[in-house]
Amino acid sequence: MKKKLPRLPTDKAAEDFVATADLTDYDLSRMTPMHFEFQPKDRSITMRLSESLFEAIREEADRSGMPYQRFIRKALEEAVHQPSGT
Repeated sequence: MKKKLPRLPTDKAAEDFVATADLTDYDLSRMTPMHFEFQPKDRSITMRLSESLFEAIREEADRSGMPYQRFIRKALEEAVHQPSGT
């Protein structure tokens, strides 16, 4: 049986743990991927949406576990970076 991850109260404690522990000994099955945004946001836009579209976006963002503005930004980034179908 795998060990449970210990509670790590500080970033330093987490860094020390990861640097020295063999993570294969621990149960990581409940871990969820995290996405970090490093690029600065220098522009803002205003967008008008129907109430139903806005609510659908908020619900989907909640299901994805992220704020709705980040969800919209992610959807836009994915749309721009998809290879064109032509």
